[in-house]
Amino acid sequence: MELTSVLILTIIIAIVLIAILIRWVVKLKERNNELVSRKQSLSTKYGRMSEQFMPFLEDYPYDSDRFRFLGDPIDGVQFNDEEIIFMEFKTSSSRMSRRQKEIRDLVERGKVKFEEFRME
Repeated sequence: MELTSVLILTIIIAIVLIAILIRWVVKLKERNNELVSRKQSLSTKYGRMSEQFMPFLEDYPYDSDRFRFLGDPIDGVQFNDEEIIFMEFKTSSSRMSRRQKEIRDLVERGKVKFEEFRME
């Protein structure tokens, strides 16, 4: 074989190998994205399940019989004799949503009221 033929064959093989590597990298990225998505979904499910039993844990500082679940946008309300507490349960490194922070800020600024609505 002459040098030109060897060079052309080498270039073709290199192009094929590069194409195979690019395809492999793309598939790995897709798989990684899928796994990240699954992990986030499992974290969310774990957090939602945890919210359901947190008031019944031994470390819970209030009377769990006086807790009422809401679910969204906050987990629930704790009714004590001298105060009412809006509760948000978090696990691991989860953070409050923008809406939850807004609610927290409203409560801290005293923008909470009791209202009665009657239908007759």
